[in-house]
Amino acid sequence: MPLSDHEQRLLEQIERALYAEDPKFASTVSSTDLRTHARRRIRRAVVLLVLGLGGLLAGVMTSTIALGVAGFCFMLFALVYAASQYKKAAGRPDLRVAGTEGKPAASRRGKQRKTPLLQRMEERFRRRFDDR
Repeated sequence: MPLSDHEQRLLEQIERALYAEDPKFASTVSSTDLRTHARRRIRRAVVLLVLGLGGLLAGVMTSTIALGVAGFCFMLFALVYAASQYKKAAGRPDLRVAGTEGKPAASRRGKQRKTPLLQRMEERFRRRFDDR
């Protein structure tokens, strides 16, 4: 549901007050993208992966099983964490318009989204029997 005119004016007034009160914070918040945070988390995961590899190698070289297992666990965690953040960093942002959950994709956008294979096959199957 879109904002009313009154709510829109209040929001603009709050934004102006924020810019007037703390312009540095306001410019930082307005220029920050969610994908930037995801990229930063991926870099942290890579560092954690390297530390885990170092722990694994140190555990193998010193025959300390606990250190090797801990290094492997760090590596595994870093890979899973990086993979989960990669989708956020590489993909398009998830920008849904409020109130469009029940509408078909063609009415939400100018172009129609591609339907999944299973739905297309079911539709073709139904059309074959409807034509007879």
